[in-house]
Amino acid sequence: MMRSQEGIARWIPAVAAVRGYRRAWLWPDVRAGIVVTALLIPAGMGYAEVAGLPPVTGLYATIVPLLAYAVFGPSRVLVLGPDSSLAPIIAAAILPLALGDPSRAVALAGLLAIMVGALLIVGGLVRLGFVTDLLSKPIRVGYLNAIAVIVIVSQLPKLLGFSVEAPSLWRGAVATGEGIVGGSVDPVAAAFGIGCLLVIFALKALRFPVPGVLVVVIVSMVLTAILGLSASLPVVGALPQGLPAPALGGLEWADVASLALPAAGIALIAFTDTAVLSRTFAARRGDSVDGSQEMAGLGIANVAGGALGGFPVSGSSSRTPVAEQAGARTQLTGVVGAVLLIVFILALPGLTELLPSATLAAVVMSAAIGLIDARGVVRLVRINIVDAVLSAAAFLGVLVFGVLEGIVITIGLSFIAFVNRSWRPYKAELGRVAGLRGYHDLARNPEGTRVPGVVIVRFDAPLFFANGAIFDDWVRSRVRSAGPDVRSVILAAEPITDIDTTAADELVELDEYLEARGIRLIIAEMKSPVVDTLARYGLTGRFTPDRFAPTVGAAVDEVTGTLRGDISGTKWDAAPESPRRAPGDDTPGDPKA
Repeated sequence: MMRSQEGIARWIPAVAAVRGYRRAWLWPDVRAGIVVTALLIPAGMGYAEVAGLPPVTGLYATIVPLLAYAVFGPSRVLVLGPDSSLAPIIAAAILPLALGDPSRAVALAGLLAIMVGALLIVGGLVRLGFVTDLLSKPIRVGYLNAIAVIVIVSQLPKLLGFSVEAPSLWRGAVATGEGIVGGSVDPVAAAFGIGCLLVIFALKALRFPVPGVLVVVIVSMVLTAILGLSASLPVVGALPQGLPAPALGGLEWADVASLALPAAGIALIAFTDTAVLSRTFAARRGDSVDGSQEMAGLGIANVAGGALGGFPVSGSSSRTPVAEQAGARTQLTGVVGAVLLIVFILALPGLTELLPSATLAAVVMSAAIGLIDARGVVRLVRINIVDAVLSAAAFLGVLVFGVLEGIVITIGLSFIAFVNRSWRPYKAELGRVAGLRGYHDLARNPEGTRVPGVVIVRFDAPLFFANGAIFDDWVRSRVRSAGPDVRSVILAAEPITDIDTTAADELVELDEYLEARGIRLIIAEMKSPVVDTLARYGLTGRFTPDRFAPTVGAAVDEVTGTLRGDISGTKWDAAPESPRRAPGDDTPGDPKA
């Protein structure tokens, strides 16, 4: 019975949340829900427009996922909803298939959300929470910077009071420039848009207690009403009354095939963003969140939203911090927000007739600008040029080839980055340094010396098909540079956590090369699972137990004792008191003085 209850609480976190809820949390949760609602309305409507959908779908895509995640989501304060990084991908996926039909676009967006959710649910059930590692930080920096540029370019015409029709980012940028030069700018709309953008960032810089987005939305609507501008100024318009409802008519199986790749890409990006947010805020509260459970909860929220007129959503990096700062304790905050949105749709749908489109564009652009990580790019350039190049490649891939193609490029680049680091890892020849215990990198300690007749090498990566030959060639080069007196090669194998069949063949070839020259290969500190792998490859006859040593120091003792007729291999002058370590070295060798 106990296990059954634990299983229910695991996959339905709301059960445990209700059991452990404290009365003192009620007002903070309600207050936070009221504050967040003011952001949910403009953000949801704005991102719906970016996705090429009617503004009201952004509210549907907020209400239903918030309620679903409150039941099935593991994070206490995470706020789900439409997101600036997903909206352009949704637009790129559905608009070519919708052919200008708004109702079909809504249906395709709902199908896309259901497909995204199904992938996430399956991933959560089979424990695929580790997939966030597919996108390294440099790749994500470049990708999100590109998404920010796309959103800014798409919203700039609305910010200035005109519209453009363009099938691509570059044509949209050109058309926007032509509109500005050609006099298409509406001065009043531009004043609202630019003014709102400046106010948002000014209040953020001043750390104003009320979110700037809320301030500009209210002030813009008040000014529109007082000045009677709703007839002459582009406005969002009244929302249709009604609750979220199924809107999946007219779909075909061919649509499922067409949306398969976008769904996979959106699922990966949505979960990556959500998992990072969830883990970050959980850590700040002293909690922990299971990645696979997070994946399933996000999936259920997307399926529910897609089935009731919404589109794919993820954790919100702008609304979640607001909820936390407003005092949110549990997912009741999201429930309050969803209920207030329903009240807004049913009781005050005409209120958005006073909301200028330029203000909504300013809200969206402010969020997009917040995605830009210029400091991250500069830091990458300073500390790791390879990561900086990969980040730039992801950035250009999204801008040049498109958002969907850019997802594939970013994942591919992540794998390339992994292979590159494993392909050409750090390599070190080790030796003695006067006054230091152990064996240290001679490249970092030029005053060090080789053990006479011995070459000690370290290769800091698993051995596999891509780097086996590099390992072989490098060890041979170290042996040649050491001169004709070499009789032993010691491989400090602790960093080698795996070896595949191709690399095993390279190891055998290296051993044959050394054996032909009267040189014995000793493998020190190799982990037992890797030794077992060599045994499975049938190499126990070649690499017999006497070819392995527990430490580098023990191996040196063995080979120098054989060479010199004694066992003084680890004896050298060391400081009598606490001996120092070589900077940057992690191969202590034998602990004896």
